[in-house]
Amino acid sequence: VQLQASGGGLVQAGGFLRLSCAASGRPFGSYIMGWSRQAQGNEREFVAAISRSGYNTRYAESVKGRFTISRDNAKNTVYLQMNSLKPEDTAVYYCAASEERYVVVDDNEYDYWGQGTLVTVSS
Repeated sequence: VQLQASGGGLVQAGGFLRLSCAASGRPFGSYIMGWSRQAQGNEREFVAAISRSGYNTRYAESVKGRFTISRDNAKNTVYLQMNSLKPEDTAVYYCAASEERYVVVDDNEYDYWGQGTLVTVSS
């Protein structure tokens, strides 16, 4: 599967952005989907994940209550709605697909990665 992330940009603290990740190739609905991020100088970290059906989601504690992951299997797209953004959310955000059976929160369990999209939150 090929993944193409978009929607990053510059936003003020307290603002919002919605990231999108379009998939092509194998049937989109066969994958667990997730978002991770990597801030400059830091390791990549898990942000959110969603089950194949979209009914089950998981979030990192740092974004819980502010970010929402969703998917539209008819459009082969996964989204990350980011509200109440903070400067510490500044990072390159990556979408990923996993063939694991259950929703996964470990980056090592993802099999396919898209290119990143940069999110910059100014204070």
